[in-house]
Amino acid sequence: MDLLATRQKLVAGNIANADTPGYKTKDFDFQFEFMSLVKGGTPNVNEVSGLAAKNDGNNVSMDREARLLAENAIRFNLAANLMKTQLTMVREAIQEKTA
Repeated sequence: MDLLATRQKLVAGNIANADTPGYKTKDFDFQFEFMSLVKGGTPNVNEVSGLAAKNDGNNVSMDREARLLAENAIRFNLAANLMKTQLTMVREAIQEKTA
C-alpha cells in the first residue's frame, strides 16, 4: 500500500504541474518496483519518456494521469480488501484460541 501511496503522490504532482512550463512527467514501473519493494528496495522515480511535449516543454498528459488515478484506485481497493481479509482471519484465529 506504501507503493500505491507513492504513486498517488506522483500522479497528483503531475496533475498539479500540468501547466508548469518545462515540467516533465514523473512515474515508475509499478510491476518492477513492486517486486523490488518485496526484496527491500525503494521506488525509483524517473521522468517518463515518449510523451508529447507542449510548446512550453511540459509533457503532462491529463488522459494518462486520469487513467493512472483510476488504476491506482482499483489496486488500492484490492489491497485494502486483501488486508481486511487477512485481519479478519487473524482476529478469528485469536478469538477461537481464547474461546
